[in-house]
Amino acid sequence: MIGFYNVSVILTYLGVVSAAIGVNFALHGNFKISMICLMICGLTDMYDGTIARMIKRSDGAKKFGVQIDSLCDLVCFGVYPAMIGYALGMDQWYSVAIYILYILAAVIRLAYFNVTEEERQAKTTEKRRYYQGLPVTSVALILPVVYQLKRFYPDEFPSIYVTALFIISVLFVTDFKMFKPGQKCMLAFVVIGILIALKMFCF
Repeated sequence: MIGFYNVSVILTYLGVVSAAIGVNFALHGNFKISMICLMICGLTDMYDGTIARMIKRSDGAKKFGVQIDSLCDLVCFGVYPAMIGYALGMDQWYSVAIYILYILAAVIRLAYFNVTEEERQAKTTEKRRYYQGLPVTSVALILPVVYQLKRFYPDEFPSIYVTALFIISVLFVTDFKMFKPGQKCMLAFVVIGILIALKMFCF
């Protein structure tokens, strides 16, 4: 069987599985579970790189890991959020235009990061301290936060969601510096995600 299979890559694959399950729930109107699946995608992406650095891998496995990570990010944080918008009933021409813009911006952001990161690593061994533009994976936390508005604006929420995708798509390709979170910050994101999930189902 072709491909590479190790703990980090399998974790990345689980993110795509979660996205596929989330799309199914969204199309059936269960947006709470769909948002949970999106956060799971973010969780798997948050730690697959950390695990990858802890295990011994061949050069081929390392290159494969880079490629599969970006491809899975496109599915989980590019196509998947757009599908949620469509499932919310936003299928007007302008909504579709925003979905196209959003996915295209995600593709550009991911490809640009890969190129600049490869160039950076060729020059230095220091860890990256800043991102250029909004990281694509950040939607795993941003969109569940936006989803909380549905409770207060149920009728307007589909339009709010699509507007959020438009703003996010612009931030994907806007050239500004954003700090790269460390381990403590990542743990804080996990805690925030858990609190959001509890709020959605318990309150």
